[in-house]
Amino acid sequence: MPSSPTNPPRSPIELSMPKKLWIGYLLILGITLGAGICAGVFAAPVVFHADDLLGGGVLSHYQEGIIMTQIFLKMNWLVNIACTLILFAEGYHFLRFYRDQITFYSAFVTVWTGFMFTLYYTPQIVEFQRQGETILNNKLFQNAHMMSEWDFKIFVVALTVLLGRYLYRKIV
Repeated sequence: MPSSPTNPPRSPIELSMPKKLWIGYLLILGITLGAGICAGVFAAPVVFHADDLLGGGVLSHYQEGIIMTQIFLKMNWLVNIACTLILFAEGYHFLRFYRDQITFYSAFVTVWTGFMFTLYYTPQIVEFQRQGETILNNKLFQNAHMMSEWDFKIFVVALTVLLGRYLYRKIV
């Protein structure tokens, strides 16, 4: 129902996209957030503590890193899709003057850190891993790995803020 002086819109965001697009957008954000949390909170501790579960000497730390990299490589396509959708949706909102600072900045940080992780850090770590197990002692690799972890944590927090902001505003 269009807004009128007697029936004003409850929120400017309600007019920005059809409800079906909002549901899909929010689902992708939620699925990406869930995948990020699962990879960081569930998969990484299990993979990197495999010796505790299987007994010592089954996998080296390098091999555990290879497994974790494969998990992130499979998840990166989802992160890229989510970041692309965020760019389109938030760009559309910006051009239509549906502007909210919290949403804008959290979207910016989510897209920046998401693409940094998938397009910069992951390929860099894969390239390091191709050099073999000795790379674990390389300071450059250690710094890149640490920064990729921080980047991914910031990505998850920013995505949580973005999704939380929309859910708080009761868009759907």
